[in-house]
Amino acid sequence: MVRWERIPSIQEGSHGMSGSITPLSVEIAEGLDTEVLGRKEIRHYRETDSTNARAVELAEQGAPEGTLVVADRQTQGRGRRGRAWFSPPEAGIYASLVLRPSMLPSEATQITFLTAVAASEALMHSTALNVRIKWPNDLLVKRKKIAGILTEIHAERGALKYAVVGLGINVNTPDFPDELRETATSVWIETGKRFSRAVILREYLNRQEQRLRQWQASGFEPILSRWKELADTIGRPIRVEIAGKTCEGWAEDLDPQGALMLKDKNGITHRIVSGDVLLL
Repeated sequence: MVRWERIPSIQEGSHGMSGSITPLSVEIAEGLDTEVLGRKEIRHYRETDSTNARAVELAEQGAPEGTLVVADRQTQGRGRRGRAWFSPPEAGIYASLVLRPSMLPSEATQITFLTAVAASEALMHSTALNVRIKWPNDLLVKRKKIAGILTEIHAERGALKYAVVGLGINVNTPDFPDELRETATSVWIETGKRFSRAVILREYLNRQEQRLRQWQASGFEPILSRWKELADTIGRPIRVEIAGKTCEGWAEDLDPQGALMLKDKNGITHRIVSGDVLLL
């Protein structure tokens, strides 16, 4: 039985039951074909600073795997490396999942690849857009960013305690600030149509659980193989910024752990585990 909870906003000081069930929460749950994700608890905020921050709080309090946090608006939405995520009211999907997979902390990056595959497939199925993945966690349409993933892991005594997976998708965003207009896009901009956030999010949850089951049964290799099929990075000239340094070359492949293998102009191959990629 799903527990829906409508929370006006953290600014209003409520983290408890409000006495009503939001239509968004109901829409997400109706037709949801999962056994775990979104099944036990959905927390829906009209406004919060960050769904990842709320999900971390819940995870620390013992929230079960599959707990879903969604918001209509984020005031401090976060991307990778502390960047802000543009989160206008009721325009995008701002959602975070609590996961408790049995894996080593060193393997947790696999969750990001798995999520990128599930989210890409959900968007393509729901909107018919041609979605591609840029290493490691950006979803692109026509080389503009339409979605991003932020995975936060928490380990204890060498074991993964939990992971929080945040997903931001630009769905019905009509326009972007000047600094994002050349690099970001939305489903509405690309299709000229408005789409239900709940329908896309529900499709993502269904596919995320399917991919989690696949990972548990067959390991990371099938996930990585599908990621490569959807990739917009492999076989391309790229520039990678790492800790203030820049490396240019050819994105040859990913290794079995998902690290990017880049060959520079001198023929030297670099193993990149973290960095910002620019497609050249």
